[in-house]
Amino acid sequence: MATPTRETLPALMYHSVSAVGGPLSELAVPPRRLTEQLSALTAAGYRLVGLAEALDLLSAGTTDKLIAVTFDDGYRDFLTAGLPVLAETGARATLYASVGHLGDRAGWLGRWAPDFGRLLTWDELGEVAAAGVEIGNHSLIHHPLDVLPPDQLKDEIVRSHEELEQRLQLKMRGFAYPHGYNGRRVRELVRETGYDHATEVGRRLHRPGEHRFAVPRLQPTPAHSGADLVALVRDGGPQLVPQVKRLAQPAWRMTRKMALRAGRNLT
Repeated sequence: MATPTRETLPALMYHSVSAVGGPLSELAVPPRRLTEQLSALTAAGYRLVGLAEALDLLSAGTTDKLIAVTFDDGYRDFLTAGLPVLAETGARATLYASVGHLGDRAGWLGRWAPDFGRLLTWDELGEVAAAGVEIGNHSLIHHPLDVLPPDQLKDEIVRSHEELEQRLQLKMRGFAYPHGYNGRRVRELVRETGYDHATEVGRRLHRPGEHRFAVPRLQPTPAHSGADLVALVRDGGPQLVPQVKRLAQPAWRMTRKMALRAGRNLT
């Protein structure tokens, strides 16, 4: 278990604000449960902000207990259900948009996409930004970036970055790696493109002295009550599985790279 200190930053990774069944159920937290979770964290003394704001506050020496709240992919239910919950609970957040899929369905979800897979349009993403939500980049087509050839990797990161900044007229500071996968080559290109931080999955607490281009996050699920989530951000949860996954990353990356060359995509 991690020891909670002001030098640790819990970051939360949400996806859809809805209720779905099946194998993707953990990616969807219903509005009522989200309200319960965020309200419990606020009641426990945490200040809920977006990831860029959290990192800025830590760099400025804040003594506040911070939690970074993030949402991946850019599902349309964030506009209709997520924003009202943030307003009700007084929370701020970051939303990472999958640029090439905006206005369409999340094709990487496969046959389960119709359950909650409709993504924001560009106009709706603009509404989210106007509401005070930080917008970050979640790549172009949501491919695992660490196995892509150089030209395709550049297209995924740079083209999506340029499109977001041009259409929204906002500076993009944060990047979220699709499926959490990254490596030195990916992180360096993200940095060179102009980002000052990036986030993965990780399933542990972030320590600000660690790499700003691989900020780990914890994943709340519909099964987490408010009290459960307070406990999770306090200690970071069991660390055996995250450690095993980190050790297995090189071998798993090679397996996925070979699958990609064979015309398959293992996520």
